[in-house]
Amino acid sequence: MVDMGEMAAATHVVDVTDADFERVVVEGSMQRPVVVDMWASWCAPCRTLGPTLEKVAGERGGAFLLAKLDVDANAVGNALLQAVQSQGIPTVVAFSGGQPVNMFIGAYPEEEVNRFIDEILPTEAEVVTEEAQAVESSGDLESAESGYRAALAKDPTNAEAAVGLARILVRRGDVEEGRALAEPLLPDPDAARVMAVVRVHEWASMAGEGPIWEARRAASDGRWREALDGFLAAFDSDPDAARESMVDVFDTLEDDPLVKEYRPKLAARLF
Repeated sequence: MVDMGEMAAATHVVDVTDADFERVVVEGSMQRPVVVDMWASWCAPCRTLGPTLEKVAGERGGAFLLAKLDVDANAVGNALLQAVQSQGIPTVVAFSGGQPVNMFIGAYPEEEVNRFIDEILPTEAEVVTEEAQAVESSGDLESAESGYRAALAKDPTNAEAAVGLARILVRRGDVEEGRALAEPLLPDPDAARVMAVVRVHEWASMAGEGPIWEARRAASDGRWREALDGFLAAFDSDPDAARESMVDVFDTLEDDPLVKEYRPKLAARLF
């Protein structure tokens, strides 16, 4: 009878060499984590750890790829040992996003191996957040909002979910809830862009006089070209406020053609 656990492990375990290390490990880790098991035939602890890693790989059902690397037969193995400052095997190095992110040395028991794998895999909240980001990009903001809220229910500290939800909220006018989510995350660049949208919304209710405020009120009304022209004209009287206001409008408009048109005009006034 075929052992289904062994079949599952076999589909998620590969041998890597100098010839394919870059493709399988470095490039492959851009799609899912890759765990490199550095071993040698003479190493007794390697013979203990190897089956444990393969068992865990099978149980995780493809959440990560186990790449087995014979250090005696492949120069890349010794280079990697030096890079992670390990002087012995078995050494296990996890790659994610093309970079080594975690490691351990020695024949860990199965419980510790599972704990190591847990640390390199995305959490449930991170998976839900990534799905919500894809849905948001497709234009389904209602479903994206539900996804971000679900992610935050699982992990209230998930910054990407908080920023994603804040982004949706402020763009539909729920400014205070969006601000409460984004402001504590500053100076994160995505949170800063959300706060730019918040400021543009708030210009409508703020008192002020002069060219800057005339341009800001035009922006809060959605009269973007009038606003941007007004900010350029206000450079002579208040260059810092004009620059900051234009950047806030750029962040609010995102990919609008006006941003491409007016960025060079702003640069010309600055330099």
